[in-house]
Amino acid sequence: MIKMLASASVLSLALVATPTLAQDTPTTFDGLYVSGAVGLDAVDTGRPGLEFDTNRDGTFGDVVRTTTGANAFSPGFCVGAANGNAPGAGCDNDSDDLGYAVRVGFDKRFGMFVGGVLVEGAKSDAVESQTSFSTTPASYTYTRGVDYSVAARARLGISPGDGRGLLYATGGVAYADIDRTFTTTNGANSFTPDGNDDMQFGYQVGGGGEILLGNSFTIGLEYLYSNYKDEDAFVAVGPGTAPATNPFLLNGGGTNLRPADTKLDSHSFRVTAGFRF
Repeated sequence: MIKMLASASVLSLALVATPTLAQDTPTTFDGLYVSGAVGLDAVDTGRPGLEFDTNRDGTFGDVVRTTTGANAFSPGFCVGAANGNAPGAGCDNDSDDLGYAVRVGFDKRFGMFVGGVLVEGAKSDAVESQTSFSTTPASYTYTRGVDYSVAARARLGISPGDGRGLLYATGGVAYADIDRTFTTTNGANSFTPDGNDDMQFGYQVGGGGEILLGNSFTIGLEYLYSNYKDEDAFVAVGPGTAPATNPFLLNGGGTNLRPADTKLDSHSFRVTAGFRF
């Protein structure tokens, strides 16, 4: 990702340095515009695996233990979705995928500086999965992804010379619909999604470069980091057909589980195109 970000930055600088197209009346980054973006959304994995609340008191980080006191999840964990019920089967990688966005914004030029605001709607196909393995053996996979988001951001940039190129930084708030799914090879316990508030607030920061083509059209490159707190949703594990000696049931009759990393964040590398009025 660092290499991709560096490449995007170099290309953005190249856009600003591109010779300007001849025209009778120069147009600058000032006023209303609409634009779209498409690119790669890459999910960012923090703490891998799942965490547990064995007495369901709202505090996660407990150890699920067997009747002998052993750690029921000692086989470990992996990043991605399990290919089987044991670590030896491996896991698929997280699914980095395409992202799309449309925005409307307004810029104001102050000498060689440009300040503005924008509202953006975006959709992403990228998802991330976390898996833990129990001694049963069994696998437990929690998958998350941002279905769509709405963001309001400011941007501040520099547009030297004749004003046909722009380098900018951007940041603001976002509101996202988070899709979550849970799969397991454990056929004994019951697993019920709970506290599943799909809409979550977050923030975005990034930067990019644009250049004007002709009087009104723009093309550019952009990098955007998005971060959402996702600590309210969990899966409630119940008895199902499991006996009372089941590790999930020993400390109060049930256990809640969720990803160990309660943040959902991603890196977006985009190509942009727009029209200025």
